[in-house]
Amino acid sequence: MDQIQDASEKAQNRKPRALEARQEMRPTMWRMPEALPSPEPRPGWSHRWIRTSTLGQSDPSNISSKLREGYEPCKGDDYPELMLHTSTEGRFKGSVEVGGLILCRIPAEFMDQRDAHFARQNKAQMESVDNTYMKDNDPRMSKFSERSTKVTFGPGS
Repeated sequence: MDQIQDASEKAQNRKPRALEARQEMRPTMWRMPEALPSPEPRPGWSHRWIRTSTLGQSDPSNISSKLREGYEPCKGDDYPELMLHTSTEGRFKGSVEVGGLILCRIPAEFMDQRDAHFARQNKAQMESVDNTYMKDNDPRMSKFSERSTKVTFGPGS
């Protein structure tokens, strides 16, 4: 009898479920899903998705050239925000992989050196084009002439 009375008292002391505060785990607004998730930025590293296969056919030459360039596959353990996308089999087991692309990282200083290399290459190509274009320039019929204009405002100008 005491057990029934204790259960009855507990039921009476319980708060209604509607009054209990619940934690909402859902996002507050809808967002378009990303095709490729972005890792949280890490100081000193630059990230890039690199192709390992296309339409189910592996692409070893692409990934090997990127590895020689200095990229290294990102492990899922190091990127807990992307752990859902960790590969469980194959050559890159434990790495972050989505649809034939693998997330790789490279030191930021390598990227700065790479950018400087391609900037020099671009500058040399532009200078070559300009020199080739201007080499047969005849002063009587100039291909390029700089003109200056002057804009003034107000009376008496």
